[in-house]
Amino acid sequence: MSEIAAKYSIGIDLGTTHCVLSYIDLEQEGDKAVKQLFAIPQLSAPGSVTEKHQLPSFIYQAHEDEISKDQTPLPWNAENTALVGDVARQLGLKTPIRLVSSAKSWLSHATVSPHDAILPFSSPDEVEKISPVTATSLYLNHLADAWNNAHPDSPMSEQDVTITIPASFDPAARNLTAQAAQDLNLKHLNLLEEPQAAVYSWLEACGDEWRDQVNVGDTILVVDIGGGTTDLSLISVEELEGNLTLSRVAVGEHILLGGDNMDLALAYRLKMKLMQEGKQLQPWQIQAITHACRDAKEQLLSDNDTDAMPIVIPSRGSKLIAGTMQTELTREEVKQTILDGFFPATAVSEMPQQSTRTALTQIGLPYAQDAAITKHIAHFLNKQHDALESDAGDFIKPTAVLFNGGVFKSNAISDKLIGIINDWLISADVEEEAKLLTGIDLDLAVANGACYHGYAKQGKGVRIKGGLASSYYVGVESSMPAIPGFEAPLEAVCIAPFGLEEGTNVNVTTHQFGLVVGQPVKFKFFGSTVRREDVVGTHLDFWQPDDLEQLPDIEVTLDSVNRNSGDVVPVSLSVTVTEVGTLKVEAISSNSDETWEIELTVRQ
Repeated sequence: MSEIAAKYSIGIDLGTTHCVLSYIDLEQEGDKAVKQLFAIPQLSAPGSVTEKHQLPSFIYQAHEDEISKDQTPLPWNAENTALVGDVARQLGLKTPIRLVSSAKSWLSHATVSPHDAILPFSSPDEVEKISPVTATSLYLNHLADAWNNAHPDSPMSEQDVTITIPASFDPAARNLTAQAAQDLNLKHLNLLEEPQAAVYSWLEACGDEWRDQVNVGDTILVVDIGGGTTDLSLISVEELEGNLTLSRVAVGEHILLGGDNMDLALAYRLKMKLMQEGKQLQPWQIQAITHACRDAKEQLLSDNDTDAMPIVIPSRGSKLIAGTMQTELTREEVKQTILDGFFPATAVSEMPQQSTRTALTQIGLPYAQDAAITKHIAHFLNKQHDALESDAGDFIKPTAVLFNGGVFKSNAISDKLIGIINDWLISADVEEEAKLLTGIDLDLAVANGACYHGYAKQGKGVRIKGGLASSYYVGVESSMPAIPGFEAPLEAVCIAPFGLEEGTNVNVTTHQFGLVVGQPVKFKFFGSTVRREDVVGTHLDFWQPDDLEQLPDIEVTLDSVNRNSGDVVPVSLSVTVTEVGTLKVEAISSNSDETWEIELTVRQ
């Protein structure tokens, strides 16, 4: 890889609940090239700017009379009106209907356009709304402006920037993340899977000693529990030319289950406690104390001497609640709710439960129905049992485990989960327990690992071999006579196989497709994390339900000046994995010089 002129490798953890920025000076050598954490200036309250290492991933849509313009300036923008970060989080505790949150999770939503102004979701019409892409862009712009203000001679646009994403993000969600960063005009942008970033952080923390902790043939299970998602990956330890190398061999599904769910569970526990005291809460109050439970959870899960945290329930006036209401959340309640509810001791054969759905439901984020994270881990290990040729049996048997996420600050949680995983290994007659890899900062590892990834790209550190985490397929409608009551069967053709490296272009020459132009059409794409042997052009006219997962439809109208609406043009497909790991799909006419690019960010 050619050298770049960047002075810094910058890593950005674009988290559901917090954003973090770390960096390494690429001009330093040897022991001097150490990562540094960037203190992010932000409003902590109207009129007050403080520097913190975490930028809360929240935006507050204030009422026009709520805050004056002279209370919102930032060091780099005297005319600032956006309330991003800590101030948004604080104001949102009191008025949650004006708080934008979980923007990252909305980027991968299957039925809502991430370009539509929908956040804060379910808020009244009087509250100004923004799109998930705009919200993500606001976080990134705040980080870039803060960096540029502190480093005027080294603007972020000129640096090697790595932004982290869930490993389970589909091509459209990856594209949307890159799109949200467009305003930064980055010359060197990389997207990195969050579990890989955690492993990079572990590599950086261990230095050369990482080779003493793992051996050829080892399989590292990475469990990354963030604010909004549980992200699972498998990293294999291999040998290449006498040296140990790391390869990402499998990723899990997009599981919307994380710290936010735990906060909500704690809020409902408090609701039940207050009901027993004869006190009722309004829905908006439950939403408000959910954010308060996050602070209390983080405090109580830390190994300190705090046994209980007060929780104040906001009021909108004496007509709703007589006076201020207050309760407390105890350490025992937190551990019981989270340990028993989210980390129950289950068998490796127990899969997540899918309950019967109510026919009518609110449009919202597709949260996991089963809160047992242990079951989701078991499902992942069972589903990926063919990921490694050397691993025989019904499920992958990890030899090492790396935990990441603030929830693992609690020894009770990490000890219980590693104990459950080792019980699974014992049940499969595995003699040695999985080793727990330690040494990373559970709050900052993703950002730290992201900047180390940029450092490693310069040939100064260990790189993890990745490529596409899934195989991707395009749906093709079969040509057949009309049959009343039946749609034409859908076939699938592999357009990008598992592990295809960034910067690679492939042409699907085994098939000629017919492209409908001049009228609205739907493209159907599929992904698979289990069909690793398929190559470009592999044709499927039948598959098992677990083989392929249908991705959100892409609705477009492909115009053609010289053709009629509904014309079918014979085309071939050219697919490129971009340098940031997104997919670019082009349809190339077989009888003209026309080409059509299929934009994967235009969801249904």
